[in-house]
Amino acid sequence: MLVERFVASFEKLDEMTAWDHDTVASQLAVGDADQFGYKRWKPTSVDTRPELLEPIYSKLPARFPPLFERLVLSYRWAQIDLQSCRLLANPPGPDLNGLFEQMSRDAILWGSLLRAGYIRFGMGTDVDYDPVCFDISSRKKNRDCRIVKIDHEQILCNDRVKVVGEIAPSFEHLVVRTIDQANHP
Repeated sequence: MLVERFVASFEKLDEMTAWDHDTVASQLAVGDADQFGYKRWKPTSVDTRPELLEPIYSKLPARFPPLFERLVLSYRWAQIDLQSCRLLANPPGPDLNGLFEQMSRDAILWGSLLRAGYIRFGMGTDVDYDPVCFDISSRKKNRDCRIVKIDHEQILCNDRVKVVGEIAPSFEHLVVRTIDQANHP
């Protein structure tokens, strides 16, 4: 299945170090510490009831693309660098409140993005704070949509939402490309 292959690609793209300051990664840490005292984290497979998405959807202008829904209902993970963007964490827990907290953590960005028709689910790579979002204005019949990167400084300094680039034409395309990149570095 595509979601499982996507999650399996994480360890090929990111070191997945459970840094002390990263509480989500620390919760997902496995095995013994390395020579520097750090553990690695691994995604956890879960079976989350679909109705647990409803509290999130009640705060959003649209639903997630179906493949992203399957991902959040099937796994918990720490923030992960996919090399085209970073996927925000979906922390362990009995519900999906942790995911919503990750998405909406920066209230100014979150409010501006929602009003402009974008749902944040990631960030730029490395230290790039630019939000990576679902562009809900580009939704197709299958509910998938374009993945775009937004200039965070334009929001914070000028109260303006500016797309700086397309990450992928759809979430499914991002997933397939990530899997290919992991398997053919």
